[in-house]
Amino acid sequence: MVRNSFADPKPPGVDTVLKALYDEDCRTIVRHLEEPMTASEISERCDIPLSTTYRKLEALTEATLLEELTEIRSDGRHTARYRLRFEEVLLTLAEERELDMAIVRPSRTTDERLADLWSEVRKGV
Repeated sequence: MVRNSFADPKPPGVDTVLKALYDEDCRTIVRHLEEPMTASEISERCDIPLSTTYRKLEALTEATLLEELTEIRSDGRHTARYRLRFEEVLLTLAEERELDMAIVRPSRTTDERLADLWSEVRKGV
């Protein structure tokens, strides 16, 4: 079972997203994250020290470019896995001559939509 921690994110600021995407290690993680992986797996695959990997995962998660999933295990040893949560980042120059940003996200699966619905039902109880 996987718990979704991305149900209702606060939109990140342009600076937060650009800072994450400007970072070379963050871009390396994005390039190599083809499926949900643990921090250790990401560290090994990207050849980035584990302590640095955790900092970069935090930056990408804060920018809402990654989603942290918690894999619930019956033995009680839960594991965090990370996956990409964007397909495109679009920057435009708004009429006020300020940068406007949109993050295009992949479609949510039926399981994810059901988990979101269940979360909303539980809030009402």
